[in-house]
Amino acid sequence: MKKDNMAAAMSYKGDKKSFWVRYIAQIDLQLMVIPALLLIFIFAYLPMYGVLMSFQDYDIFGGFFNSPWVGLKHFKMFFDSPEFWNVMRNTVVISFLRLLIGFPAPIILALILNEVAHVRFKRIIQTISYLPHFLSWVIVSGFVMSILATENGSLNILLDKINLIHEPINFLAIPNYFWGILISTGIWKEIGFSAIVYIAAIAGINPEVYEAASIDGASRLKKILYITIPGISGVIIIFMILAVGDILSAGFEDILLLAKNPVLQDVSDVIDTYVYRVGIKNSRFSYAAAVGLYKSLISVVLLTIANATARKLGRSLW
Repeated sequence: MKKDNMAAAMSYKGDKKSFWVRYIAQIDLQLMVIPALLLIFIFAYLPMYGVLMSFQDYDIFGGFFNSPWVGLKHFKMFFDSPEFWNVMRNTVVISFLRLLIGFPAPIILALILNEVAHVRFKRIIQTISYLPHFLSWVIVSGFVMSILATENGSLNILLDKINLIHEPINFLAIPNYFWGILISTGIWKEIGFSAIVYIAAIAGINPEVYEAASIDGASRLKKILYITIPGISGVIIIFMILAVGDILSAGFEDILLLAKNPVLQDVSDVIDTYVYRVGIKNSRFSYAAAVGLYKSLISVVLLTIANATARKLGRSLW
């Protein structure tokens, strides 16, 4: 028994020693990681101290230590707010539409590009599709507003030329059109960049599997259904877990810039814009922090449920 304990202790010390030996051997790589860890610590962990103001009537001059504690007062105010259900509805519906339409879009694009035999044409399409990702939402929103403008807007001119309308339509002043405009713009902006991950995953599939399927007489569609999609299913599940956990993040910059017309507030006001409009602009910092914390807690719960469900399928984040 003593010999077993000594062997275990020596093994532990050996593992510990080997860890530091490997760490020193990779010191150049470890030093490269330190700035990233510092950024995460400074911008992701240190600000978490600010959630304390959710439970206080925060006074900017008194700080965290001299502000009175009020418990769940601000959470109750949010739940009792007449705008609560409208904000939650918009957040859930917009996020669900992004998940339903926006999530499979880059997967479909990656599958299509994988079937393109002409390498140069494939690279051109891929480059064109992911370039919008590098444009800020300020530029993209200006571009969309220009296309949808009532005066000299490309879409109104086109619809008028083919006799579908007789007078210009102010698309960004009609609530029924807003969700469609928002979702389609987001897909156009991000589809190419998101597809890169799936294209890389497809490239990792053994080509011999496709060759064997061709010999057996499998069509392109069957190769996609029975080889390509199962081959990238692990990546799809991981991104789905992250998407479900982020379901209450319906957007901020895109909505703030596209929904400038007050008429659209009933269909555009989501949690993030509500926090900015009611909490930050009106200096209600404790209220804004409470709403933000509520959103974060729900996201953690959804992420945990999604991960537990994915674990049953054999894939999970933890």
